[in-house]
Amino acid sequence: MIHPARAFLAVALLASVGLVAGACAPIAGPLGTPASPRATSVAASGGPAPSDVAPGTPSPSPSPSPSPTQPPSLAPTGSPSSAAASATPTGKPSPTPAPAGTIIVRAYFMLGSFTDNPGLAPVLRTVPETKAVANAAMTALLEGPKGAELAASPAMYTSIPDGTRLLDLSIADGVATVNLSAEYKGAIASFQGGTANAQVIYTLTQFSTVKLVRIQVEGQSRGGAFGRSDYQLVGVLPAIFVDRPAWGAAAGNPARISGLANVFEATFRAQIRDAQGGILVDKQVMASCGTGCWGTFKADLAYSVPKAQYGTLRVYDLSARDGTPENVTEYPVWLTPAP
Repeated sequence: MIHPARAFLAVALLASVGLVAGACAPIAGPLGTPASPRATSVAASGGPAPSDVAPGTPSPSPSPSPSPTQPPSLAPTGSPSSAAASATPTGKPSPTPAPAGTIIVRAYFMLGSFTDNPGLAPVLRTVPETKAVANAAMTALLEGPKGAELAASPAMYTSIPDGTRLLDLSIADGVATVNLSAEYKGAIASFQGGTANAQVIYTLTQFSTVKLVRIQVEGQSRGGAFGRSDYQLVGVLPAIFVDRPAWGAAAGNPARISGLANVFEATFRAQIRDAQGGILVDKQVMASCGTGCWGTFKADLAYSVPKAQYGTLRVYDLSARDGTPENVTEYPVWLTPAP
């Protein structure tokens, strides 16, 4: 369902991009057999192996946190398992193999409904093993956020209209051409077209063979081919966009965080908090660019916990005026004792 979020000016401007009719001919290819990337390309270079794996489904409290400094109330609903760790809430994790015949893909939704710092955030989906991993990722995206993602505070939502179906997907020469059903026009006709397009583009460009994405609706191109850099605007991305680890994923220890930031003097802070909200680590991070430009960042956050548990990853900037936290983004991650 399209969430009734506020109309950000930048997003409205981006939405107009999708209304431009493209002159490029569509790339033909029956659904289910595009030249999709191998499943191993899902993991980012230098990231946790094989990915920032989902350890299970956290159960955030559906009620809002008292303040931005309070982490969501989280309780594992079972024995989380991943390629890196598996643990009950009261025991030390022990390695277990990933489920046979499955792969992990990412889908990008909007995090921060009714907040002043909304933006894209990745979630992980375990899907049956397939060579058409790009199709699997798009299918997961169109299904929308689920369960704990909807109940959390802040919650996740999608700008892609209900009922939107994947009609075709092909990949050639670094360009993914995705053909969506007529329902998608509902997003394009509104201010949410920019965020809907960004969700599609970020989901498909997680794969190394996709650099640009061309979006079609019922076979009609909605413009040219665009990449992530075309959707680096506040209102589409939070000012500090964490691409890894994903929402609810295993953070590893040390936790390796990476993404993009557009903050004053290119510096911000990253915290990891335990299940009770105690600060385990608070570290300054520097992006490659800032104060009006987007820069990349990567940092390792070492922490200590006595047992595996859900905690909170929190990134924020300090106001130049009075030093109070701003541009705060936080969500649950699975924490494990150091190896």
